[in-house]
Amino acid sequence: MQVQGDNKPYDDINITPMLDLAYVLLVIFIIMTTASVQGMKVNLPRASAQPSLAESKTQAISLTADGKIFLNTTPVASLDDLKQRLLSQKALTPDFPVVIKGDGLSQYQGVMDVLDLLGQVGVSQVGLATKPLVK
Repeated sequence: MQVQGDNKPYDDINITPMLDLAYVLLVIFIIMTTASVQGMKVNLPRASAQPSLAESKTQAISLTADGKIFLNTTPVASLDDLKQRLLSQKALTPDFPVVIKGDGLSQYQGVMDVLDLLGQVGVSQVGLATKPLVK
């Protein structure tokens, strides 16, 4: 049997102190995060699980590939008709959002006409609907 001398270097690294440090830091971060998030304890009110029956204020303008315009699901004859319907909606609720759903094959000028009309009516909350990108 041979005894290993003190001058020979070790072949493996002792990672136990590094793991101990990592676990201590993890515990400190967990404690600090939960202590800062809790805030004040209050008695929160309860709400029913029933869905809201309030009508959504959001209006959807759809443009089809053949140039037809729909407000929500109602067909609109022309841009002037759409303008009148939006003005009547603005009289009921002054600040309502509008989502434009344009067909991928629709004319870009039709979308621009609708955006210009929304600017004339004074609608400031406008969104454009798209499909999510499939990966």
